[in-house]
Amino acid sequence: MATARATLSAEHREITGKTVARLRRAGKVPAVVYGHGIDSSNISLDGHDFEQLRRHLGSNALVDLSIDGKKARPVLVHDIHVHPVNRRTLHVDLFLVRMTEEMTVDVPVSAIGESPAVNLQGGTLLHPIESVRVRALPDHLPQVLEYSIDGLVDFDATVHVRDLVVPSDVTLLTDGDEIVAKVQAPRVEEAAVPAEVAEGEQPAEGAEGESAGQASEGGSEG
Repeated sequence: MATARATLSAEHREITGKTVARLRRAGKVPAVVYGHGIDSSNISLDGHDFEQLRRHLGSNALVDLSIDGKKARPVLVHDIHVHPVNRRTLHVDLFLVRMTEEMTVDVPVSAIGESPAVNLQGGTLLHPIESVRVRALPDHLPQVLEYSIDGLVDFDATVHVRDLVVPSDVTLLTDGDEIVAKVQAPRVEEAAVPAEVAEGEQPAEGAEGESAGQASEGGSEG
């Protein structure tokens, strides 16, 4: 049974470029909506409403978008630009979808569980890739693909793309041999060996000759 999608209201905007800062001060978020067969359109969203929506949605989320009160149409929240410090939304890209056409997107991968190689052997968990590419109908796109790291029991164990559990209605496009996660062994630092002369060991000939020479020079100065 399909679940109801979240809704979002927008207005067409004429303000573009640097002047969109005025929109943000007024509590609006500049956005653009585009898709197959339509021209891109500049719109603005209510900042508070979008932040509330953003807290509950993951990547590749579908939303019913209504512009200027017209009939809502499904869009994919394709990209969100955020401020590097306060993390507030600066700009949103929305992609108008056709529900009967498959889409190709990148889906984040997320580790769950605990790795014995990390917890018991002091290794470091590495994530060579953070997302995989998939193809599916818009309402079947996963927002995240989770994988277990319980099997990473030593430094030779790895999780590959082919190990990911993908829904039957989703096609995985990333090479199955790519590594998703592995554990790096801790670095062992070699202790420095002090260069000291052992007790009873004779000094090197060069050092002995140098000492003797210095003593001879000292005696001739008198």
